[in-house]
Amino acid sequence: MKFYQRLAYYSFGVLLGAVFVGFVLNKKGARCSYFPNERVLNNIRTKPLKYSLEASRKLAEDWIDTIDIKNTLQYGDVDFDKSNVKIQDGKLYIIDGFTTKKDTIQLKIINYETRAVLEDIIRIKTKKNRP
Repeated sequence: MKFYQRLAYYSFGVLLGAVFVGFVLNKKGARCSYFPNERVLNNIRTKPLKYSLEASRKLAEDWIDTIDIKNTLQYGDVDFDKSNVKIQDGKLYIIDGFTTKKDTIQLKIINYETRAVLEDIIRIKTKKNRP
């Protein structure tokens, strides 16, 4: 058997194996989250999210919606300088994000073992440049 024939068989086997592994991992919903920001957000998203009284009050206002909360938990940035503080039996995380109206928000979430509690939503006022 010539070299290019062996190379073709080997390449076909590797390709077939990669496709098989891809289907198996995709069916299980496996995700590769190695960065700290993604690991924290993924951990919070997998738990049931409860709302505190203050967060429920702010969600009743018309400048923010639960879709903004979900988008921030999907695409937000964890501020690790202010986060990972032990509170009761959980850890406090500060997550920066945006609303659909392009307002900057900050979420204060306490991440417990079995649940996550949204403590507060802070609207960050940005300085607008004057002409």
